[in-house]
Amino acid sequence: MNAKPSGTQLEIEGFTPVDLYQKREKIITRHVGGRFQRLRFYTGWPLLVGYLATPWLMWGERQAVLFDLPARQFHILGLSFWPQDLWLLGWLLMISAFALFTVTNVVGRLWCGYTCPQTVWTAIFMWIEQKTEGTRNQRIRLDRMPMNFEKLRKRGTKHALWLGWAAITGVTFVGYFTPIRELTWQIATFEIATLNGWIIFWSLFFTAATYINAGWMREQVCLYMCPYARFQSAMIDRDTLIVSYDPARGEPRGSRKRGQDAPDQQGDCIDCQMCVQVCPTGIDIRDGLQYQCIGCAHCIDACNEVMTKMGSSEDLISYTTLNALDGGKVRWLRPRSAGYALVCLLIALGFAGALVMRSPMDLDILRDRGSLYVERDNGSVVNEYQLKLMNKSTQPGEYQLRVVSPAWLEIDSATRFSVAPGELLDIPLTLATQAAQATTAVTIVELCLVTTPRCIREETRFIAPQSTAVGRS
Repeated sequence: MNAKPSGTQLEIEGFTPVDLYQKREKIITRHVGGRFQRLRFYTGWPLLVGYLATPWLMWGERQAVLFDLPARQFHILGLSFWPQDLWLLGWLLMISAFALFTVTNVVGRLWCGYTCPQTVWTAIFMWIEQKTEGTRNQRIRLDRMPMNFEKLRKRGTKHALWLGWAAITGVTFVGYFTPIRELTWQIATFEIATLNGWIIFWSLFFTAATYINAGWMREQVCLYMCPYARFQSAMIDRDTLIVSYDPARGEPRGSRKRGQDAPDQQGDCIDCQMCVQVCPTGIDIRDGLQYQCIGCAHCIDACNEVMTKMGSSEDLISYTTLNALDGGKVRWLRPRSAGYALVCLLIALGFAGALVMRSPMDLDILRDRGSLYVERDNGSVVNEYQLKLMNKSTQPGEYQLRVVSPAWLEIDSATRFSVAPGELLDIPLTLATQAAQATTAVTIVELCLVTTPRCIREETRFIAPQSTAVGRS
C-alpha cells in the first residue's frame, strides 16, 4: 500500500482521501431549561456578582482586595502581603490543584460545568445572543440570510452588548490592581488622558480577551486551550460521576409519536438530536464519554424534557458512573479520592499554620563588604552591618533589637526603631566587643528583634582578628 501527502490531505491507494485540517463548524445551541440549568444559575451568578463587587468593598480607608504592583503590596481584607511572601502562593496553588483532583475524581468536571469563568461568561454571551437574534432556528436563518438592514441591526446590537459586557469585565479585572473608584471615575468623566498608559493597555487587553474568548472562540477555549480537558481523563475512574447515556435503555433508537409506547426491540431514544443541539461543545453524548464534555448537563435537561413529553421515565441521559451503568455498586470513597483529599487537607493545614505563624516584620542583616572588622584604639573589635527592617503589617510598630548570643557581644548603635506600616528601613548596625573576649575568629551571632508578643530571630557572623583568636586558643 502506497501513501503520499498531497496538500492538507493524505492520499492512500484504495481509500478515500481524508482532510487532516477540518474547518470549525459553528455551533448554534438551542436554549433549554431544567433543574440542572437552575443549579448552574445559582452557582454561576453568585461568583459573577462576587467578581464584580469585590473591588468595590472597602476595608478601613483602603480597598479590601487590592494587588498594588507598583507599591509591591497585596491587600486581602485585613492581611497585607509582600514579595517576600510569594512562597505562600505556592501553597495556594497546591491546595487548588489537589482540590481540583479530588473533585474531579469524585464528581467529574463539576468545576467546568458550573463555576469555570469561561463557562459562566460564555453563558452570558450566549444569553445576549439569544435575546438579540432569537431562537436557534432564527439564528440559523439569520446566518444564511444575505446582509441587509435587519441582519446588520441584530448583529450590531449583539456585538455592541458583547463589547459593553467585555469592557465591564476588563475594567473590573484591572480594578483589582489599581483603585477601582478612581479608575471608573476617570473613565466616566472622560479623563482618559490622566490614566497611566499601562492601565489603558490592560483594560483594553482584557476587554478584547473577554470579547474573543466568550463571544467568538467559546468551546474552542475548552477544547484546545484549556489543559484540564486533556489531563482530566487521568483522574477519573469507573466510579467517577459523569454525564452518560444509557445505551441498554435507549438502543436501538427509533422515532415514535408522543404518548405511544416504544415498539418491541426498540429503545426509548427517539433520535430527536436535542441532546446534540443544546450541547455547547457540539458533541453527541450518545457516542460515549468524550474529553470535550464539560459536564454542564444541558443534554440531561433536554433529554428529560423530551422523555417527559413522550411519557417515558427521565434519566436516559444522567449523572451516573460506568459501574452503575453496568449494574455494579458505586464506591464513593476510594483510595485515590481519599489520597487526593488527604494531601489537600494536609497542605491546607500547613498553609493555615504558615499564615498564622507569618511574621509581621521582615528582618535581614547584611555584613559590610568593605571590611571584615575594625580594631579601635581602646582594644575593641567592631563589625559593621546593614539592618533592613520591613513592617508587613497594617499598623505602625515599635521594635527593639538585642543580642541573644554570645553574651559578650554588644550593640554599639541604635537599638530602638519605629516603623510605619509598609515601611522599609535601612539602618546601620554596629556590633562590638573587647578583643580579649572573642574566643574564635568567626562567631555565630543570634540577634532578636523584639515586637510584642514575638521575638524575630536572625543569625549573622562576627569576625575577630585571627592572631588574637589563635593566640588565646
